[in-house]
Amino acid sequence: MVSFAILSQAAELVFTLEVLLVVICAGAFGMFVGAMPGLTATMATALLVPVTFFMDPIPAIAAIVTASGMAIFAGDIPGALLRMPGTPASAAYVEDSHRLALAGKLNLSLGTCLAVSAIGGLFGVAVLILAAPLLAEFALKFTSFEYFWLATLGLSCAIFISSGDPLKASISLFLGLALATMGLDPASGTPRFTFGSVDLLAGIEFVPAMIGLFAIGEILRGAIRLNAADPLPQVPPTSGPLFAGIGRVIFRFPKNILRSSTLGTFIGALPGAGADIAAWMAYAISKRSSREPEKYGEGHVEGLVDSSAANNAAVGGSWIPALVFGIPGDSITAIVIGVLYMKGINPGPTVFLHTPQIIYAVFMIFILAIIVMVPLGWSTVKLARGLLTVPRQILLPLILTFCIVGSFALTNSPFGIVLMLAIGLIGWVLEENGFPIAPIILGLVLGGMLERTFLTSMIKSGGDLTAFFDRPIAAVLGCAVILLWVSVLVRAIRRRRASARADDQRPA
Repeated sequence: MVSFAILSQAAELVFTLEVLLVVICAGAFGMFVGAMPGLTATMATALLVPVTFFMDPIPAIAAIVTASGMAIFAGDIPGALLRMPGTPASAAYVEDSHRLALAGKLNLSLGTCLAVSAIGGLFGVAVLILAAPLLAEFALKFTSFEYFWLATLGLSCAIFISSGDPLKASISLFLGLALATMGLDPASGTPRFTFGSVDLLAGIEFVPAMIGLFAIGEILRGAIRLNAADPLPQVPPTSGPLFAGIGRVIFRFPKNILRSSTLGTFIGALPGAGADIAAWMAYAISKRSSREPEKYGEGHVEGLVDSSAANNAAVGGSWIPALVFGIPGDSITAIVIGVLYMKGINPGPTVFLHTPQIIYAVFMIFILAIIVMVPLGWSTVKLARGLLTVPRQILLPLILTFCIVGSFALTNSPFGIVLMLAIGLIGWVLEENGFPIAPIILGLVLGGMLERTFLTSMIKSGGDLTAFFDRPIAAVLGCAVILLWVSVLVRAIRRRRASARADDQRPA
């Protein structure tokens, strides 16, 4: 049981003028970075690291926690307004978010994302406080076998979330997986599919690819139809309170919020996973269990509820292995661990014994950051509405400029810009012909993990495929994946048979 003295010491560390100012400033910075297409939460965290050199440990941690949490939500804003997700975590549900905005429900779209993000974030922090050691111990039991099945389950989401043709979704997914194989072979280190380019040795960076697939496609469509008779539909200006009707949404989907918050926390606690995978998996599970799956991708708020809860709960979950065992849960906590070491704090089990006030100060910072996210998010959405009044002739070049800056900043070379433009052009051609582009991103994100864990597992087992079912957790995940595929096939066969019977019964 935590003593009142420890909580009092933690409160004294957090509730100072310096920390409160850092939370507000870092929150505003995180909102700005997340709202810019291609500038990720990881980039927001990395850009703050030089500033933390001159801070005490608690303000430094406060800056990183706040900026990363704000950036995850802020990625929803350009997704709703422009169909350009600000962060990879927002890509899973960008279609629903944008379709709602086009229907004059921008407040419902972004208000739901903001409110549910706060609820999911608080859930993740609550689990972090109550069950960090237990969940971290469970997460450490995951080996390459478990991660292989987890990646397979995540990739299956690409087919299940597709509201159109599953075959075209599969082709897009395999294209993403093919792009993920470019670079160095994870087993031998041999270059493959690099065509002699040194820049391709590091593989395809998925953030420039995401910018290209979503942003460049929209820019091309907007430019082509700029003066056409049938211009692209624009989000109508929206007035009124941001949170109007949000209470009804929350009370309508409480089970979705609880389920996806739990899933997001669990995914976040797995080293190497994170908010991106959590959002995709939550969206896919939401669609599979929904009474109205046909509405997904057409502007359905249920998908927003699940994904927003999951990706923000994953932020708190990712700190579980970082604080308890010193193992980064994602790229953000990898940066955090470096900052903690730099400040003389060694994350791991001993930190709970020697400096527990530091740990509980981190918990308080999380709660404070989520509370601050609501008014900051509200203000950012109000300011972002000004984008709707900017003429497309000015807005499209401005967005392209941000895309170029974001792609260059990630690779620190012109190659990032070339990559963004090339993949963007391919994505535009595919989407114009009815191929969904979201599975390409998912293939890029999870392709490396799938291949790496499969090769590692095969080396461990000496090529024995039954070893993928030897461990209890791996067996459960493997059976779940197989049952999922079988259920989809059975459902497709039944649907085809029902359609054939209906055709036979029709009068000639």
